[in-house]
Amino acid sequence: MAENIATREAYGRALESLGETHPNVVVLDADLSCSTKTAYFAKKFPERFFNMGVSEQDMMGTAAGLSLCGKIPFASSFAMFATGRAFEIVRNSIAYPHLNVKICATHAGLTVGEDGASHQALVDIAIMRALPGMTVIVPADATETRQVISAVAEYVGPVYVRLSRASTPVLFGEDYHFEIGKAQVLRKGKDLTLLSCGLMVGHCLQAAEILKTQGLDCAVINMATVKPLDEETLKQWAKTTGMVMTVEEHSIIGGLGSACAEVLAESALCPVHRYGVKDQFGQSGKASDLLKHYKLMPEDIAAEAKRFCSGD
Repeated sequence: MAENIATREAYGRALESLGETHPNVVVLDADLSCSTKTAYFAKKFPERFFNMGVSEQDMMGTAAGLSLCGKIPFASSFAMFATGRAFEIVRNSIAYPHLNVKICATHAGLTVGEDGASHQALVDIAIMRALPGMTVIVPADATETRQVISAVAEYVGPVYVRLSRASTPVLFGEDYHFEIGKAQVLRKGKDLTLLSCGLMVGHCLQAAEILKTQGLDCAVINMATVKPLDEETLKQWAKTTGMVMTVEEHSIIGGLGSACAEVLAESALCPVHRYGVKDQFGQSGKASDLLKHYKLMPEDIAAEAKRFCSGD
């Protein structure tokens, strides 16, 4: 049975470890450190932690200033606030001058749960990937999250990392290797390619097992880096299976599905089906119930994939 760990928990522990090896790393939070798990870093390195209060705009501006002083700032809040409330500052003070700021936002997607639509960031990937020069990463599990945080600390430039509140299965062992801009082929197949990121990666792996019993052989690819997209792997598997379906805990407008469709539309390689949250807001409920309601469970993905493959 796979262990369940929230990617936000892995983020907090990764920051704690990073602080020991990277003295220039500083962490900023908008009065949510217990939720974002930056509290681990704050306890160990109080002189390098800055609680900016409920002021996400100030947090992003301060992070920009710290980066200009040679620091490596990690700025954290809920995804809704980091990308929504602070957008203008992120655009003008971080992305435009291409500063070395890491925006690591937790509580993304539907699985925020009971906090409801006001807190459920379903367009954050769309917002951040539209910014010139912004790298966008959505790790699938705790193992990948730890590696992502190490990688972005070494990478020079602005990065958005999308993290979840809910505990999810650990998919990868310690032999797993994450690289910015590189997709991971987790399962090979010949009938359909399932592309996903975040917690939907695990759901796609389960869906592929369901589909196998129904005679469909599906490849599953973890596209953790949404920007820059691994176009080479995407095109290779589009040619191999002739059909691509993207799955994400995000709006199908502007997210991973849009990113993949844009690439494949220009090369006209194969049909693409985007699957995720349609043009709608979230709502309050338990994370598991919301995933069922919005039909993002493995059995829902399998049923949709079968319909897509059959041409319905």
